[in-house]
Amino acid sequence: MTTTVTLTPKQEAELAALVAAGDFASIEEAARAAIDETLFAGEIEDDDLEWVKPLLDEARADMAKGNTIPFSEYKAQLNAEIVALGGTPRQ
Repeated sequence: MTTTVTLTPKQEAELAALVAAGDFASIEEAARAAIDETLFAGEIEDDDLEWVKPLLDEARADMAKGNTIPFSEYKAQLNAEIVALGGTPRQ
């Protein structure tokens, strides 16, 4: 099914900015993500997130021990992985 939607100039500019920033490959992809986010925003609130608590506790314990890296180093590692997979690194 294909549906055509007319965007306001402001909406199109916002989506184009996301594409220009490299967040999305196209305005269509950005629009679909925005629609999904709007339609499914409440789903995570209804989800049982008990499973994540032990992971957060583990991460907090690691942080307390000093097992951290600067964000710039994390970003560099992540970009290296993206490039290794054939992607384009983020700025």
